[in-house]
Amino acid sequence: MPTVSVKRDLLFKKIGQSYTDDEFDKLCFEFGVELDDVVDIDPKNVEYKIDIPANRYDLLCVEGISTALAVFINKKNAPRFTKTLPAKPITTTVEESTSPLRPFVVTACLRNVKITPEAYDSLIDLQEKLHHNICRKRTLVAIGVHDLDTLSPPFTYSCDPPKQIKFKPLNQTKEFVADELMEFYLKDSHLKPYVPIIKDEPRYPVIRDSKGVVLSLPPIINGDHSKVTTSTKNIFIECTATDLTKAQVVLDTMVTMLSEHLEKPFEAEATQVLYKANNETKIYPLLEYKLETVDVPATNKVVGIEMTADDMAKSLSRMGLRSTVGPQSGKISVEIPPTRHDILNQCDIMEDVAISFGYGNIVPSLPPTSTVAAQFPLNKLNFQLSECMAQAGFTEALTFSLCSVDDECEKVLKSRVDMESKLVRIANPKTQDFQVARYSLLPGLLKTVQANKNMPLPLKLFEISDVVYLDENVDTGTRNCRHLCALNYNKSPGFEIIHGLLDRFMQLLEAKFQDDYCLRAAEDSTYFPGRCAEVIYKGKSIGKLGVLHPKVVENFECNLPCAALEIEIEHFL
Repeated sequence: MPTVSVKRDLLFKKIGQSYTDDEFDKLCFEFGVELDDVVDIDPKNVEYKIDIPANRYDLLCVEGISTALAVFINKKNAPRFTKTLPAKPITTTVEESTSPLRPFVVTACLRNVKITPEAYDSLIDLQEKLHHNICRKRTLVAIGVHDLDTLSPPFTYSCDPPKQIKFKPLNQTKEFVADELMEFYLKDSHLKPYVPIIKDEPRYPVIRDSKGVVLSLPPIINGDHSKVTTSTKNIFIECTATDLTKAQVVLDTMVTMLSEHLEKPFEAEATQVLYKANNETKIYPLLEYKLETVDVPATNKVVGIEMTADDMAKSLSRMGLRSTVGPQSGKISVEIPPTRHDILNQCDIMEDVAISFGYGNIVPSLPPTSTVAAQFPLNKLNFQLSECMAQAGFTEALTFSLCSVDDECEKVLKSRVDMESKLVRIANPKTQDFQVARYSLLPGLLKTVQANKNMPLPLKLFEISDVVYLDENVDTGTRNCRHLCALNYNKSPGFEIIHGLLDRFMQLLEAKFQDDYCLRAAEDSTYFPGRCAEVIYKGKSIGKLGVLHPKVVENFECNLPCAALEIEIEHFL
């Protein structure tokens, strides 16, 4: 959940009412957000840190939070957002060269805006919050906010060779050629994560005005020429994107939040975007209001309450959704504003009904049908075996379900060629340590020994968890299989300890030696030659046990012998 920091006194001023910390905490709970922390910088400067739902982009700044809470406590009505299209709207022409890299742009204009220092800080913070949230760290959308009075429309959005792009970036004192700029920002802790998005591309996206002044080099940096200050009167907003829908959501959010500071509040100026590729013209921002019809009896049934249509309409209006009782009995017409992109269908509206009614006011009731709960058999077996293992003196470990290819191949002396066809790979691994889903629990336990090898001996560890197999007979192409793995790390390998452990839980499972299970000599590169056996249960091999090969132990930076057991436990159900 994103955390938004707001100044307490400014928030209360915008809401139109003051609260104690406890009272505001209760208000946040009732509204469906959480007061995470109260930071006393000094008696006159107190900050509230508020956790908000990840899909409520309208609550990422003080303007949005204060408006939503003021409407919730009936201090004001939900604002009505409008747009006007002038006779000669500001136009941004999109060249065909942008299509391979970042093909979309949406724009808007805000006239006669009054930017106080608090509003300026809120603008910057909102932009950053959106970049890290819906924009996915600028990979999907990048936002540029500019002082329109320093620019000369119309604008052009194109992708040009880096050598042809030269400008002075935001808060810098000299001009840079674009490829030099990439190297420069690789040393910047704030902008370094965004440089790889375009660094290796043959062309970079750039927005210029009619005089060739560079507005921005998305998604990296804006130009210093058009930077916004507290003296700015007219604002131009552009969002370049690889995802048009998210760009429209981001633009609507920026416009609706900033429009509070206009001379005519909540009224934006529409702009044009002309795509040269198909000669198509679009008008932005959208600021669309959608209508949804809600069934009152169905909503009452889902939420578990009894509300009349009139009361439900009033409740939804408190949540910023203007609602009226329709001509049809039991129906409500709900108007969804451009700030509420989180509402996709009736289920989301029902959630707002529940929030407005108050979760604490919903009377708990028993389900109308008689059901008998039962533990999932595999998990029940899992817990029983875990207790058995603990009683035998073994300590349970929980290791990562993802690991590196080396862990499953070279380190346990398996052929990479043979294992490649068995491992479930992660499509876009973020680190070398998490390349595949684990095929065995043994590497994870050996890593645990590696991290704790200075602890008193013996180290007797076990884990009962899922591994992942490729399986063409399953819709997903993979299936989980529950494994039990145990190892003994000591000055002597302790094969008899592992063997005894196997016999013990076979006894608990009422499996008789020779009749139900037995051991059969086997060869496995992970185990020492002549010190490995297969566990055969009802004629089927379910795993192996033995003394690990010294090279395996050495590969995990351990220096004492080790015996291990790993079997599939689903066969015992």
